[in-house]
Amino acid sequence: MISKNKSKFITALQKKKNRDDENLFVIEGDKLVREFLNANVRLKILAAKAEFINSLPSEKLKLADETEIVSYEELRQMSSLKTAHNALAVVEKDDSEINHDQIFRQLCVVLDGIQDPGNLGTIIRAAAWFGIPSVVCSKESVDVYNPKVIQASMGAILHVKVYYTGLAEFLTEATEKKIPVFGTMLEGESVYSHRLGKKGIILLGNESKGISAELVPFVSERIFIPGKGASKPGIDSLNVGMAASIVFSEFTRREG
Repeated sequence: MISKNKSKFITALQKKKNRDDENLFVIEGDKLVREFLNANVRLKILAAKAEFINSLPSEKLKLADETEIVSYEELRQMSSLKTAHNALAVVEKDDSEINHDQIFRQLCVVLDGIQDPGNLGTIIRAAAWFGIPSVVCSKESVDVYNPKVIQASMGAILHVKVYYTGLAEFLTEATEKKIPVFGTMLEGESVYSHRLGKKGIILLGNESKGISAELVPFVSERIFIPGKGASKPGIDSLNVGMAASIVFSEFTRREG
């Protein structure tokens, strides 16, 4: 049985302020916990049903600083999900500092004010799938350690570095170094015919407002995803997560 104080501590990490104060976040689900363990990530706390604990190899159990055998009801009380899983864990946040020079050498994604946790998680997952190692978010974007972002990204959070910074300053430096900035905009050229490169910045805007007026001047290459549905009532754009996957795929296809 887990103590009430520890249970409350884990539950409190659902709030950003507490995650920031403690520099910790929560992962939930058998598959996700196993993926973190298989990646040899240290867990501050592993709380799981006995059968899950017993299924783990001894060398993986050693990666947990604290192990708590709990009931399903205890997991349900700590869970942020509608239906709790058999395991959850508390993990230390990645506090790596952003390295502009390293990011500029590769293709990266920049997100301007993404608010929906599911969208951010989907974009991170797509970035991992298409081999894009870095996602740079505006400070106004949703927290990457939000439980809904973690769930939507699945294990992709292990393979993609996510940073938060002032985008105007970041894009100013990119422009000075002649790094192309590909902005997804309605008045852009079709992504299927536009000349794409192996490095550069893919800039995606807010779900409802698009790329902010402050950042539009930094866009050197305007790209657009054409579709037959644009003329139909109720369909004026693609979800940003869907759009990201299409754009990432096209960049990857050109590399081949």
